[in-house]
Amino acid sequence: MASLSIANKIAKEALAEFLGTAVLMLFGVGSVAQFVLSEGETGSTDQVRWAWGLGVTFGVYVAGGVSGGHLNPAVTLTLCILKRVPWIKLIPYWVGQYVGSFVASCLVYLVYYDAFQSFKGGNYTIETASIFSTYPQSYLSLANGLSDQILGTAILMLLVLAVTDPNNMAPAKGYVPFIVGLVVVAIGMTFSHNCGYAINPARDFSPRLFTLMAGWGHQVFSVNDYRWFWIPVVGPYIGAVIGGAIYEACISLKFPCFKHDNGEADVVDLEFVNDSFQTTGDVGSSSKYQHDVQVNHREITNL
Repeated sequence: MASLSIANKIAKEALAEFLGTAVLMLFGVGSVAQFVLSEGETGSTDQVRWAWGLGVTFGVYVAGGVSGGHLNPAVTLTLCILKRVPWIKLIPYWVGQYVGSFVASCLVYLVYYDAFQSFKGGNYTIETASIFSTYPQSYLSLANGLSDQILGTAILMLLVLAVTDPNNMAPAKGYVPFIVGLVVVAIGMTFSHNCGYAINPARDFSPRLFTLMAGWGHQVFSVNDYRWFWIPVVGPYIGAVIGGAIYEACISLKFPCFKHDNGEADVVDLEFVNDSFQTTGDVGSSSKYQHDVQVNHREITNL
């Protein structure tokens, strides 16, 4: 019964990831479809960036209370590595995220089906395939494209950890989805020219698989002699892990916090505390403070 209960809980969380990711993709891909199929008459590049950001916000609001609202396999992997999420949840979350992205792509295609058929004679080209997935500029090398995805996702992961860290300056819980959405908008406004800003393996691979099946054919994978499609998949995984490692090394591990009874926290230099007690030999309440600091430090480093 206990194992069944755990399985049901994980299944519920995976479904939340499915739904949250679908919401994200409906707004994001839908905004690009509207912009491209209207040839710029309806929408703009800035509106597309805001739609992706708001899609993240709404998706996290949908799933956040159940699964944490990762909506991104690279984020889930990094949180597992950092021991914030149990490894047993990794594959179910990934399934929910990738399938949610695929289903949302299907829905956007169905809504705009007639528009696809009338756009430039109904020819399914990379121009319309780019509604669903990201493609590189003609000048972009593979190394530059990979570094683009690594940096963008590292920024995303670092800021996600920052705004959800109770020992840092985390906002009230209800504001987190909005702020994470703003992070995505900011990344889109600064790092989208080279190849879009996938920064999410599910956001790129699932729609690409859909376009392969929906009539665009192998061209969606054969761009740059089949050397591109893996960049927006592998790059975000690498970037998220790097971003998480940087935050852990520079903030979480470097600056442990002492929590007061009133909930406030002070950044503590453990070496200074230990040296002070060794010098003064003070006991009583001071030793309790030292003990609490050390316990809190262990809790932080074991997250």
